[in-house]
Amino acid sequence: MAALNALPPGSLIGILGGGQLGRMMAMAAARLGFRTRIYCDRFDAPSFDVASEHIEARFDDEAALERFAKGLAVVTYEFENIPLGALEAVARHVPVRPGLKALAVAQDRLAEKRFLEELAIPAARYIPIDRAADLETAATSLGFPAYLKARRFGYDGKGQARLDSKGALAAAWNEIGAVPAILEEAIDFACEVSLIACRGRDGAFAAYDLVENHHEKQILRQSRVPARVPPEVGDAAHAIVEKIMVALDYVGTIAVEFFYLGAGDRPALAGRQGDARSHARAPLIVNEIAPRVHNSGHWTLDACLVDQFENHIRAIAGWPLGATWRHSDAVMRNLIGDEVAGWRDLAGDGALALHLYGKRESRPGRKMGHVTRLLGGSSDSDAPPGGEAAD
Repeated sequence: MAALNALPPGSLIGILGGGQLGRMMAMAAARLGFRTRIYCDRFDAPSFDVASEHIEARFDDEAALERFAKGLAVVTYEFENIPLGALEAVARHVPVRPGLKALAVAQDRLAEKRFLEELAIPAARYIPIDRAADLETAATSLGFPAYLKARRFGYDGKGQARLDSKGALAAAWNEIGAVPAILEEAIDFACEVSLIACRGRDGAFAAYDLVENHHEKQILRQSRVPARVPPEVGDAAHAIVEKIMVALDYVGTIAVEFFYLGAGDRPALAGRQGDARSHARAPLIVNEIAPRVHNSGHWTLDACLVDQFENHIRAIAGWPLGATWRHSDAVMRNLIGDEVAGWRDLAGDGALALHLYGKRESRPGRKMGHVTRLLGGSSDSDAPPGGEAAD
């Protein structure tokens, strides 16, 4: 498909949010000849170092947001917890991609669950929790183990508490901040996987290979590609993600996290409140939608011709999407907290690609960078002519 009104090089792209994802988007934009303006409420945002311009202001400062939007060709965002009102203010002056619907769905776990139900996409059973008094009845209905998850502002395990018995209910409610939540069944899964995909303004769809993820203390530790699952599982993930993107009229890069239930017999999956309605028996159920570039897609920087960040910029600018095939298998590992202090040894390892995020302070649980190790050539059948397949 032909790109629609593609932005020419030299156009100014706005990015809401100044973390490492915004930093890598700005770097990708620069490679394509675009300029970027970053908006963030932190003076030490790591993306400020690589952007053409930046504005430091609160996300509820409408005058600053209007100033930010002036002269921009398009605006995007790097994380889903940006206040929806900030995007609404910006959208009055300049196109925002992905659109506000994607952000509204991903910001609220209950809205996300109901969105998946409407599309008949498998997800874990859940019960909405509005107050502490709801929790005991919900836990009795859903059973143990289960997870209590705040509806809003949760990431890297924040705003979540595991429940193994009724004795843990009060502590869990306080742990998540005594805010509206959902109670979700714990899934017995074989592994966690994610799919990074892109959709252009013209509806073109492209996806990277399914990634196998390993978490420690609810923070992504390692991503491996290709995921060690049957090929048909990847096909199923592609179909689900494309369905989600079409329903959201999505433009840009998205990540969808799944639980892979494994081969053999699988339980029927129900929707809200553990009712009798069930989805088809499926090898995958959706855990979470992230309407942005994603940590589990960082391997694409080194193992693909066009990475997730460049494809995001291409999509929002109306350019043709780039190739998503991988030339190498890869393992990406996050550098968390003080691990970044080993940068010298990591930089000296000729088998690693080192990416540091320019954050001024390392803290426990904070992602400071990542390393990627290439494992060999890809055997993908959709590699370009002349490519060699690995054994």
